Formats: sequence, C-alpha cells, structure tokens
Amino acid sequence: MSIADDPDRAPARSHLYAMGWSEEEMRRPVVGIASTWTGTMPCNLTHRELAAHVAEGVRAAGGTPMEFNTIAVSDNLTMHTPGMRASLVSREVIADSIELMGRAHEFDALVVIVGCDKTVPAGIMALARLDVPSVVLYSGSMMPGRWRGRDVTIQDMWEALGERAVGRLDQSDLDDLARHACPGAGTCAAQYTANTMGGVADFLGLAPFGVGDIPAVAEDKNAAARRVGEIAMQALARDARPSRVLTADALHNAIVSVAAMGGSTNAVLHLLAIAREAGLPLEIDEIGEVCRRTPIITGLKPSGGEHTALDLWRAGGTSLVVRRLLEAGLLRENVTLVDGRTLADVAADAQERPGQQVVASVEQPFKPRGALAILRGSLAPDGCVLKLGGKDDFRHEGPAKVFDSENDCYLAIEQDRIVAGDVIVVRYEGPAGGPGMREMLSITGPLVGRGLGSSVALVTDGRFSGVSHGRVIGHVAPEAYHGGPIALVRDGDTVIIDSAAGTIELAVPEEELERRRAAWRRPEREVERGVLTKYAATVGSASDGAVTA
Repeated sequence: MSIADDPDRAPARSHLYAMGWSEEEMRRPVVGIASTWTGTMPCNLTHRELAAHVAEGVRAAGGTPMEFNTIAVSDNLTMHTPGMRASLVSREVIADSIELMGRAHEFDALVVIVGCDKTVPAGIMALARLDVPSVVLYSGSMMPGRWRGRDVTIQDMWEALGERAVGRLDQSDLDDLARHACPGAGTCAAQYTANTMGGVADFLGLAPFGVGDIPAVAEDKNAAARRVGEIAMQALARDARPSRVLTADALHNAIVSVAAMGGSTNAVLHLLAIAREAGLPLEIDEIGEVCRRTPIITGLKPSGGEHTALDLWRAGGTSLVVRRLLEAGLLRENVTLVDGRTLADVAADAQERPGQQVVASVEQPFKPRGALAILRGSLAPDGCVLKLGGKDDFRHEGPAKVFDSENDCYLAIEQDRIVAGDVIVVRYEGPAGGPGMREMLSITGPLVGRGLGSSVALVTDGRFSGVSHGRVIGHVAPEAYHGGPIALVRDGDTVIIDSAAGTIELAVPEEELERRRAAWRRPEREVERGVLTKYAATVGSASDGAVTA
C-alpha cells in the first residue's frame, strides 16, 4: 500500500503536501538521490545541479525523486594540517549517513552522486548495506590547467614546493602556477584517487560506463545525469540490487581496472572495505597478485604517463579500456551491469579516437605491471602497499630515519636532513594512531620536487594521496599505535625493501626487537573526545580496509 492510500499515514502525507507533492507522486516509486555536494572544494561543486537533472530523469521515467545530501572532506585543503585526520573518517560517516537516510525513508531505489576521494567508496558501501536497486553517478574530473605551454594538475602544485626549495622555482612562480593549475569544478584531473574510484564504480557494474568519464563542466554531463535517473527506474524494474551486481567477478574486474589504469594506493583500502560490505571474501594479497600480472595500459599521470583524465575521455574512456582488457582475457564477463548491458556491449560501443595515444594494448603496454604491489616481512607482518607506479622492480637497502609524525618528517625535509639512500619511516599515522591515517603528500611532493623521489624510500603506517609517487610504501600493518614492528624501528636501523620478492624487512636481531618491545609504551593521543576518538576505538587494521564495523 502506498503512502497515499494508507489511512494511518495521513500525518506523513501532510508533510509531503507541504513540499508540494501530489497524491499521484506519492503513489509512484520513490527514488532517493544522495548528493555529496559541498562548497568546501571544487570536486563536488556540480552535484546540486546534477541532482536536479537526475530528478528530471526519474520523473520522466515514472518515479518521484527525493533529494538529500551528506558531507565531504577536501583532501587537498586539509593536506598537511590536523584536518587531514578527518578524511578517511569521513568515508565511514558518509556511508553511515546515506545508509541511515535509506533505512529511514525506505526508498524504492537510489542514485548516489559521488565525486571526491572518499565519497565514491562510501556511496558504494552504503548501497551494499541497503541493497535496493541503485546507480552511482560519478560527477567527473576537472579540466587540466595550462601553464607555460603544458597541462598541469594539482600534482604539479605539490611537487612545485620541492622545486621552490631547491631554487628551480621562486614564490612568484608558485603563486602563478596556483592560479592556473585548477581551472574549475571537478575532481583532480588525472588518475589520482577520485578518478581511480570512479573507474572502480564502472567496473563494479554500479555506474554506467561512459558517464563518469565526462568532465564535470562538459555540456554532455547534465544530459548524462538525466539518463542516470532513467537508468535508476530501469534498475528498479529489473530489481538490479547491489547484491546481484557486486559479485566476486565484478570485484575482480574492479581490481584489474585499478592495476591497468595505474590507480591510487587508496583503492586497496576501499576495495577491501567494499568487499566486506558486500559480503565478499578479499585478502590484501589477492589485490597484489592481480596487479603483478596486469600491465598498465593507460598513459595517465602519475603512474602511466603524462596524460590527464580529459585525454582519456577524448581517447575513448573506460569503455575503450574494457575493450582492451576483454581482448586480452583479463576481465570476467559473467557480470551484471546496472544499465543492462554486458561488458561485450560496452566494448562494442567504445568510440576510439583515431590516432589516440592514451590507451595502449596489453601486448604493448605503457608499463609491464600494475601500479601497486603488496609487501610483507618483519616490518609489516600483516602487509603494506607499495606504489610501484609501473616502475621496474627495485631493491632498496638503507638506514632508517624515524619520525613519529608527518609534521616532524616535513621539517626534516625542509632542513635538508634527508639524503639519497635513506629509508624514511613515518609512524603513529595509522587508522587508530593518527587517528585517521593521514595522507603524506606534503612529504612525497617535496621529495619528488627536490629530485629525491627515486633515491629514498618512504615507509609509513599512514597512507598516500593518489597524486603521490616515488618509492612510497604505506598502510604498514600492524600499525605503530598497536605495537606493530614499525613502532620499534630506530634511527640507523637497516631496512631492506625488495619489490620483486614482495618483502620488507627490518634487519635487527629478534633479541634486540624483544628488548625494544618490552620497553615500548603507547604514546598519549592528542585527541581526547569526539568523532576521532570514537573512530580510533572502533577502526580495524588497514590490511582489512580500515573499517569500523
């Protein structure tokens, strides 16, 4: 019985009348439209407009839209500040808030509009919990900036800090670059975390291939959003619930997409979390195995080449990537896509631009193996994530320089205390220890800008921005706050990293480690109450996705 016809729901009808609903609208299927709009960053600025166009599509297809929105945290604005601790925490809050709205209002179907880094996995996690017919709309990347004759992105801004420090740029150069690097609305313009996860939404089958590729400010985006509203009604008619879309095969395809497109290390956390919400088994080492046998076939910044997301869209988009991966037999075809197509249909529909140089074949890839590797060893018994970035395997053996926070490490870089050969160890930045597992772009960007990106290694129980590259190893587990071996490292200890062997070792005798372990005391936390304390008390290991439930 609809809310319009139930005699006991008259009080509820009074509020719907107050919002201008008719009885006919009350009798139609209600489609919730969750927007992650926020005015705190360019990434999600278009979401209110997109929501209006989705609503048009829902109405045209015979449904009644009901819009609501939730929070989002800007990684770039909070980077290298205490505010960055809120970033990963926001994934849980966003997922929880969408879930709560879905449970409270019992929508017949849902559209979730996502953009910046944490909103994509959070939206998918919420949909997996609610399990009503659903569609994900990725709002799209910003256009690249143009500076001194070349395309630039936010990556260039962070690396420019290091270039200023060594005299290759002055402050006026830096300020001028800042005015040009980010020309308008949209997510960061290359294969950083947001675009990585936008592709994951496609390959999981929850987002229609081709829609997320369209840049945020392109004219085509609003029409695509209207189409998403129609697709949501079609998904409702087919009962295309996430439990029928989010399968083990779809999850495998999503991991392949991260590897083949040179994706962000954050995808490891998010894929593990999504798998858990969907009730699918996934171990961190499985992600590493897929990356080991999957080459990078897109020439995108920062891991595959110098192209931007705009270049990928113009070349043929993720649909063209599907075609290449299908041709090589790297995707599992027994999957359900939310718009009713098959992967073969997607590949056939791909429009490859003649002469494009952004998407290669598997036989002649940009890099021979995927962007990520999983390492284990005495320093990370439960695993850690190396951003190999498509580079050749390497072995790095060097002395540790240990810092108990990102800020302390940043000062050491500014004071030229980091030299070639060092293994920088940054700890107590894990999920519980941070709390919040801050990104280390304030370290990795200046290291690259100073020319140290390939001559030092960075090991942390924190994580990295999708912009980061170099010999960077994050998500070390167990984390220092829980007494993991990273808490026992001292300045001068030898750390040995072997990417080919998949190992990371602390060359200290076990007897000495036991002495250090006996003397170790957990440091006191700065945060004493509130959301970060709640998070720290409930969050799990990075090796399990850093989830709180």
